Amino acid sequence: MPESSHTLPARLTTLTLFGIRKGNIRWGLAQMGTSSPLLEKVPGLQFFKLLGSGQGKGFSLKPNFRRYGLFCTWENEAAADAFLLHSDLMQEYRKHIDETWTIKLLPYQSHGQWDKQEPFAPTLSDKYNEGPVAVLTRASINLRRLPNFIRFGLRTSAALDKAEGLLCSIGLGELPFIRQATFSVWDSMDAMKKYAYKDPQHQEVMRRTRAEKWYSEELFARFKPVSSKGTWNGTDPVKGVLEQEK
Repeated sequence: MPESSHTLPARLTTLTLFGIRKGNIRWGLAQMGTSSPLLEKVPGLQFFKLLGSGQGKGFSLKPNFRRYGLFCTWENEAAADAFLLHSDLMQEYRKHIDETWTIKLLPYQSHGQWDKQEPFAPTLSDKYNEGPVAVLTRASINLRRLPNFIRFGLRTSAALDKAEGLLCSIGLGELPFIRQATFSVWDSMDAMKKYAYKDPQHQEVMRRTRAEKWYSEELFARFKPVSSKGTWNGTDPVKGVLEQEK
């Protein structure tokens, strides 16, 4: 008899950010198309998205051609480690990058879909209330609502620069402007909620999102960070907080 989703372990999730070396920008851009067939064959890889990034901490009109992301969910940690540490694809990436950073996550809350899938199920069965928290918001934008999304998205991104307790944040996307995501890590649940529910710019976006039906598809997920390895802009932004948790 198959196990219910309540007894299965939470879906291990990883985000890897690659810093592309100067002179390798064309190679980095090409991977958005050429790496997908290879990733489809990776043992234990349940779901993946190759993502470009913008400049700054959130949504941006300016792409960053030297920073790319790979978001994955896994059958188990052994499969994730085998790929991240030993796969031919990761070995090839290491020839063209000057840094890489990977955070491992366990989802504890997820609503919505990503390409008609629910990649972060099952989630943690136990409540997670203390410690650092990672947040992913992802949406496909209705074209008719794109001007408002851009206008207010830039405002919320600027608000992130002043947010207390924000350890790191990046705007990611499958397609420029149309299919967008923001990934952030906060030092506590309180800090994340203060921004999400009390920042006036973020509140205005949340209100307009519903009232004006900006999105044709959306997903919101929260995660418990469990490990962090490597560097992003020269440092590991989460390592110190995770060490305090031990």
